[in-house]
Amino acid sequence: MTPLPHDGLTAQIGLSTPQRVYLWLTVLFVASLLVADVLGVKLFRIPLGFSFSVPWQDSPIDAIQHTCGMLTFPITFLITDLVNEFYGKQAARRIVWIGFAAGGFVFLIINVALAMPHWDVGFNIAARSFDDVFSSSRIMYVASLAAYLIGSFSDIAIFGWLKRLTGGRRVWLRATGSTVISQAVDSLIITWLAFSVARNLLPSGVPAMPMSEVLKTAATGYLLKFLIALSLTPLLYLGRWAMRTRLGLVPLPADPA
Repeated sequence: MTPLPHDGLTAQIGLSTPQRVYLWLTVLFVASLLVADVLGVKLFRIPLGFSFSVPWQDSPIDAIQHTCGMLTFPITFLITDLVNEFYGKQAARRIVWIGFAAGGFVFLIINVALAMPHWDVGFNIAARSFDDVFSSSRIMYVASLAAYLIGSFSDIAIFGWLKRLTGGRRVWLRATGSTVISQAVDSLIITWLAFSVARNLLPSGVPAMPMSEVLKTAATGYLLKFLIALSLTPLLYLGRWAMRTRLGLVPLPADPA
């Protein structure tokens, strides 16, 4: 058997265009997911300048408050929609599982780093500061991965159902419809698990978020995610156009029920 060449100039992987596109979409998907998990320990609050009431909330909502992880997390839904459109639901589920495996690996490394002995010197970060951030990050990772799996698989299923329902037409409907529903599920699950359930179960010293605040944070965060989902719809059309006209990929027909 002739050995494979090791010279980087001659050794060719030989990926086809669809394979290269799928690879890059997977890389962007995993990067967006991991960044969302790391940033998710920080909460932000943006005053709206006005207030409104919702039936399930006693106090009026006057600001958008959520985790910083939602800044990149909607990108994962955009990518699963593109992969679902051009590669099918099995390929979309595959990148979800790849992202889950990557998140699990990062979770493992975070725990190893937390267990490492601290070097107590002036130019090192304080042990308490590191532990406060990444101990919270451990909670966020578990909550985020659980919400991620449920939300992503919901998005894939709803996207496929709407594609069958419309006969492959109305891209905006299946993309936006699947995202806004799955984002609602994701927002509620991650907020409830990370800031209420986990803090009740783990001795972190940080009090659990009251259920009223869980609903408020999930609702206002979902409002922002909803607006982001709408703003990403043109990007879906742009990505679909580029993959069709520039890269020669063909959208798959609707999967049979």
